[in-house]
Amino acid sequence: MPDPQIRVGADIGGTFTDIALQHPGGMSTSKVLTNYSQPEQAILDGIIKAAGQAGIALSDIGQVIHGTTLVTNALIERRGAKLAFLTTEGFRDVVEMRSENRFEQYDLNLQLPQPLVARQDRYTLNERVAADGEVLLPLDQGEVDAMVRLVLAGGYEAVAIGFMHAYANPAHEAQMAEALKAAAPDLPVSVSSVISPQMREFERFNTVIANAYVQPQVADYLGRLVTRLREHDVSAPVFMMHSGGGLISVETAAQEPVRLLESGPAGGAIFVADFALAHGLDKVLSFDMGGTTAKICLIEDGTPKTANTFEVARTYRFKKGSGMPVSTPVVEMVEIGAGGGSIASVDAMGRIQVGPRSAASEPGPACYQRGGEEPTVTDANLALGRVDPDNFAGGAIPLSLDNAQTALAARLGDPLGLDPSQAAFGVTEMVDENMANAARVHTVENGRDIEHFTMIAFGGGAPLHACRQCEKLGINALIIPPGAGVGSAIGFLKAPFSYEASRGLFQRQDDFDAASVNAALKELEDEARSFVSEGAGEAETTVKLTAFMRYAGQGWEIPVVLPYRDFTDADKPALLEGFETSYRNLFGRIIDGLAVEITNWSLTVASVLPEVPQAERHLTGAALGGAKTRSFFDAALRKTVEAREVERAAMTPGVVIDGPAVVVEDETSTIVTSGYSVLGQGDGSLLLLRKGAAA
Repeated sequence: MPDPQIRVGADIGGTFTDIALQHPGGMSTSKVLTNYSQPEQAILDGIIKAAGQAGIALSDIGQVIHGTTLVTNALIERRGAKLAFLTTEGFRDVVEMRSENRFEQYDLNLQLPQPLVARQDRYTLNERVAADGEVLLPLDQGEVDAMVRLVLAGGYEAVAIGFMHAYANPAHEAQMAEALKAAAPDLPVSVSSVISPQMREFERFNTVIANAYVQPQVADYLGRLVTRLREHDVSAPVFMMHSGGGLISVETAAQEPVRLLESGPAGGAIFVADFALAHGLDKVLSFDMGGTTAKICLIEDGTPKTANTFEVARTYRFKKGSGMPVSTPVVEMVEIGAGGGSIASVDAMGRIQVGPRSAASEPGPACYQRGGEEPTVTDANLALGRVDPDNFAGGAIPLSLDNAQTALAARLGDPLGLDPSQAAFGVTEMVDENMANAARVHTVENGRDIEHFTMIAFGGGAPLHACRQCEKLGINALIIPPGAGVGSAIGFLKAPFSYEASRGLFQRQDDFDAASVNAALKELEDEARSFVSEGAGEAETTVKLTAFMRYAGQGWEIPVVLPYRDFTDADKPALLEGFETSYRNLFGRIIDGLAVEITNWSLTVASVLPEVPQAERHLTGAALGGAKTRSFFDAALRKTVEAREVERAAMTPGVVIDGPAVVVEDETSTIVTSGYSVLGQGDGSLLLLRKGAAA
């Protein structure tokens, strides 16, 4: 009989699939290589392994929560459905014309991402709705019927519908969708006024196209996953982590898979936010480094920074502006190609470069002994003594130092005249500097001073690199939570059931129409509550309201959080005050004399989580004796040092070790450089403090 106290978090990454099994006795975790051909198999293997460790029958599992990179990978690799896109006459090429932004101003060979739908598969209808919702040109039913016949004759696997200003009046989109469903009930149809009812046709069209493009594949995968779980006696309901940091039902995910973009990293942000609250920290930098990428996110006042747009499938993978913008709620973070599997090479100028290509899990780094021949970050860490070849992933993956050194020498050392150790140092230092630069830019873009933040690091690779990151960034305090190696999977178990509903409703602040706003917000609340109730039932919920506002003439908006209540026309000054406060916090000053506009509204309903218990903090403690030693290369000192090696379990509350040291556990190892000390905390975390600095 399923036990609601036994819950599973499953995170599929580019290299590893992580499992966290929560049960009355504690937490059991496992890490297995991702199976690209059958990703659900890796989840099953990991669950069986974790359940075996805990002595729990699979039939006892009461809930499964899953996050996946399937949607992101399908968009990047162009592995989606044969798709038709239906739009308004005259707007067939919006997705190809894009905006006029050039992310590389002087690159004459600039490459933009090709639309997911070829031009011959984009069709138009004679209809037009104005920005205020007025029907200017009615949609003729005869033309609708002709379009249905055209789509069915084309043999399309999915259809996306995006008409001009459908966010203001969805009637024409609904008319077209109903005709398609009546003629072909099994044909997946995505409608922009449902998927992304917001201003800006380029982003809205991209979003509905992306949703339709991956919908058949995601629905098939989720169906296979649920079936395989049932075959192994896991009858528990399955929920999905969405990119905004909450949970939705597997049925909702199958209909709106675009919400699953970056769902794994979102779980990691929730994981960090929980520990930020437990340690009473209001300024935290989340650092997640796995096998393929590294992600950095700001957590303030226990809440991850969020956004309503996300860029996917970049032609210049980590260059902002080079991808396809998608309007869906996301936890805002910066991502770079710096994971354990990231491949190092020598460029045309004789410089060591790392990523964005990754060896992933197939074949994996050279040291995995699975056929990989190119040097990776994991190979470099192994060569520098930061990874134990006999205890990687709890000993499940034996590593070959000879293979790592051979790959480093052949691809980096010999061309540059370096020995393998020097080449390995070049690889790790390049990775660390790239990540530090990304963190600096991210905090500056958000108007923050990074030195005042505490870093919380997780993922299999982050504890190896986080201390060096702090040295480069001037950060004095670093926390490595328990279970850091599978942090995103644990974060799934800490996430609320939530749903964000949004709508475009343009108004000037000085002409604010409270009645129309209240009516729209009531509809948004009803929509969000209907989805949340699928998983949370009658649980207590909270409501968060965000208005997206700008000065007249500006091209983009900023989010302004407002109290959720019935508005009156007398709230105009409060709206202006909220906008100016947010604008000043972001840019340092406001602009006098300019009118303010509201473009979109967003309303999030989320289940209320239990209060996070406060961790027992230890800033000083008693030194631990009797540990064995091992050597690793300390980048700050530019030399190999003798370090103490201790098991994570020995770092009990109040125990302190001065660096250099290595704290080892099954899923990862924490490198404590010579400039830091590590202290055990009451919640099982490790607190690394710069020697001579206050926490």
